[in-house]
Amino acid sequence: MRFVFVGPQGAGKGTQSDRIARWFRVPHIETGKMLRTAAREETPLGIKASEFMDRGELVPDDVVVAMLEERITEPDAHRGFVLDGFPRTIPQAEALDEMLAANGGGIDAVISVDVPDEVLLERLSNRRTCPECGRVYNTTDHHPIEPGRCNEDGTPLIQREDDKPGPIRRRLEIFHKETAPVISFYAARGQVIHVDGVGRIEDVQSRIVSALAAKGFRRS
Repeated sequence: MRFVFVGPQGAGKGTQSDRIARWFRVPHIETGKMLRTAAREETPLGIKASEFMDRGELVPDDVVVAMLEERITEPDAHRGFVLDGFPRTIPQAEALDEMLAANGGGIDAVISVDVPDEVLLERLSNRRTCPECGRVYNTTDHHPIEPGRCNEDGTPLIQREDDKPGPIRRRLEIFHKETAPVISFYAARGQVIHVDGVGRIEDVQSRIVSALAAKGFRRS
């Protein structure tokens, strides 16, 4: 099972991709985290990625794909994986295709977590983040146990600058311009499963599991 999750920031794709990976007992591969880990551990590719990250530049697609190729050859990924954060553009999708084909496989399904822009604007505006561990909370439906503090380490929560209305709208514009075509790319192959991302986390997960089961993907 090789799944890709797509959706705008705030749609819940990170949460849902992690839950679905646990459900199917395959690794959740989040490319941003993968890059940061490789850089911290100073692997050869991590050192190369750091050169771009330290300058605030995007890591080139070939470096990310090379890291992915290393990751999916690890034993825990032999049964499959859930990919989160890549591909974001058509060239990235094509590069991913080439890499997976070289390893004797391909993407099995693409889950698009669909949420209206006005709901995303509200969600992200109400989002609070732990600056230490990165855990995310929401002032409306995902409160921390102690108001204003992270459940994991007690760090005071913050509202990131990019979680304010102006930056949110700009990110949504970028998504619709650059990443939405990726959905069309996979839809042309009949691989896209659209799931309503509005509602309780558990309800959205249930919709995804049901939609995948209808396509023949079931937990073994």
